[in-house]
Parts: sequence; structure tokens; C-alpha cells
Amino acid sequence: MPTGAKTVLVTQQAALLRSLHVPGSPLVLANAWDAASARVAEAAGSPVVATTSAGVAWSLGARDGDALDRETAVAAVRRVVSAVSVPVTADIESGFGDDPAGVAETIRGVVAAGAAGVNIEDSLRPVDEMVSRLAAAREAAPRDDLFINARIDNYLLGSGDFADTVARAEAYIAAGADGIFVPGAVDPEVVGALVAKIPAPMNVLVWPGAPSVAELAALGVARVSLGSGVAQAAYALMRRAAREALTDGTYTSVGEAIEYGELNGLLGA
Repeated sequence: MPTGAKTVLVTQQAALLRSLHVPGSPLVLANAWDAASARVAEAAGSPVVATTSAGVAWSLGARDGDALDRETAVAAVRRVVSAVSVPVTADIESGFGDDPAGVAETIRGVVAAGAAGVNIEDSLRPVDEMVSRLAAAREAAPRDDLFINARIDNYLLGSGDFADTVARAEAYIAAGADGIFVPGAVDPEVVGALVAKIPAPMNVLVWPGAPSVAELAALGVARVSLGSGVAQAAYALMRRAAREALTDGTYTSVGEAIEYGELNGLLGA
């Protein structure tokens, strides 16, 4: 595709991704980790495909947590983008760069790969350090080209500091973030309070037992993500199937598999 046409497509997809972040009518994402899972998500009706950094890393034989090098991570984004026609938002962990310049380089690579959005996590870095990284990301990709979702890890990795989460959100938005992701916060009272205080679309991570999409919508959430949960479930199925075949000699674990022809057809174009 010519560079000019590709640029127009990226901008259009970024605009579509942005428009789908509606408080009270959230964008729901079952995160993919490779071309096949992305195509399955799209075929199931997903208007956007989001990647899970953990799932991507595991599928490539690495642990989660900035273990991949930039080139490998960007190549994975490129494969997912090439597999689907809907916008792709890529989880790029903390940016695959030791400093703001490195984050900017990653952003340029991800945009060139065709992604319309990214997640960048703070891992509870000092606020000023994360602000510098987000500002570099924003400078590398204007708002028209990329939706930046800044992840705050107080509830996932810390003690759940509400005031610090809000303060970080305000600083990250000022630095150029378009949305705020607070994984680990699922208590309705906390989620509702965060939505009320954070002046940007809010993203929540869900798992079995978390409030339903409808309940989160009523709280004003704009994005709901399954994160690494789908990949974890897929690998759990692999373990169950292996154990069943090796111990019982039966195969019921794979009874609800997608039919071969259907899955092969999704990847046939």
C-alpha cells in the first residue's frame, strides 16, 4: 500500500478507535495475541482488536514484562494488523525503551506497523518519569494518528492508592494520554469514584467475578478489557487436553473447538 494511502487509513482507524471510547457504552475487548486470535476476535464481531502483551510474549516463548526486544514486539503488532481490517490497539508494555527517546522510537514503529492505539504502563514509575515517556510518545504520534491509553498500576501492583491514581491520571492526560487504564480496580464504588474524578475515558480490566459490562457501563466506564485472560484460558485448555489424553486416554476437553474448516477459512484470505 502506498505510504500516503496507508497514512490515511491509520488516521481513519485511530479516529474510529477514539470514537468508540464512550462512557456508559464501553468498547469491549477480548485481547488477542497473534494473527489467528485477532482474526477470530474480528469474526466474532469485535470492532477493534487489542493485543495482550503477556499473550504475545508467551506465544513467542518469552515471559511478560518487557522481555521482548522492540523489533520483535513491533513485528508482532504488524502481523496482527495485517490479519484484520478493524483498528488494532497494541499493548506495548512500558514502551520497549529505556528512556523517552526509546519509547518514541517504539511508537514510530508501531504506527508504521499500522496500529491505531497503544497501551503504555507506568509500573508505578515516578510520575515525572512516566510523564516524560508519555510526552515523547505523544510527540512521536499526533492525536489524529494514535490513541494512547496510559495504564496506572496502583490497584494492580500497589496498595490501591486512590489519590495517587487520580493525580497520575491528571498528569498523564496533561502529557498527552487520551485514555486511562486502571487494572485491578473493579469494586463498583471505587470504579465509579475514579470515573467521576478522571477527565478521560476510563478502561477497566475484567475477569470472572468482576462486574458485568452492563454494570460497568452504568458506572460510566468507556472501555472493558479481558487482558491476558483469554490467552491464559487457551493455555489452560492445552493443559487440560494434554492431561486428559495422557491419563484417561480421552479427548472431551477439545469438544468445543472451532471447526477446522471455519478456522482455516478465517486465515485463508
